[in-house]
Amino acid sequence: MDKFVKLVDTGVPLSIENIDTDQIIPARFLKATDKNGFGDNVFRDWRYRKDGDLNTDFILNNPMYRGSILIAGDNFGCGSSREHAAWALSGYGFKVVVSSFFADIFKGNALNNGILPIQVSKDFLSRLMDIVTIDPTARIIVDLEEQTLKTPIGKTKFEIDSYKKVCLLNGYDDIDFLISKKDIIKKFEEENLKQTVLS
Repeated sequence: MDKFVKLVDTGVPLSIENIDTDQIIPARFLKATDKNGFGDNVFRDWRYRKDGDLNTDFILNNPMYRGSILIAGDNFGCGSSREHAAWALSGYGFKVVVSSFFADIFKGNALNNGILPIQVSKDFLSRLMDIVTIDPTARIIVDLEEQTLKTPIGKTKFEIDSYKKVCLLNGYDDIDFLISKKDIIKKFEEENLKQTVLS
């Protein structure tokens, strides 16, 4: 994964609540076994009409909104546990999702795939959604080290699991994290073996 330290970008407002993983990536696109190509079908049934034509009314098809920060409605990522939803969002280019609530499994999948889910209050989300909708150029600054989200409506702190924070800052997946600790692990094994021999 790429390292995530600080991101300065614009937002894409998607003011729909209870967006589930089937809406993020419909089940018919889950046949692939790797992450490639999933971004092409993110929000597929909203981005395209039934006849296959582009739905120009959908926010992702509006050329004014091209940021890597998705501002989504409450209860984002509910529904099934499919990790493909995180693959699709990442493949499309989203690096951050801001909402007032995330489904737990989606939140874990997002973090495991380099996407930072930022939970804010409903009031903050509503005001941020309004300003980003009105001004597509509104600058948003995400600072992971400081755990702050700075926007035109003010700055707020966000919570993140300390282990996942280390992984994102360093671009680690779980295996990379273990490899980064190999010297410590080796030293522990050697000392443990020495103690076993002495006893």
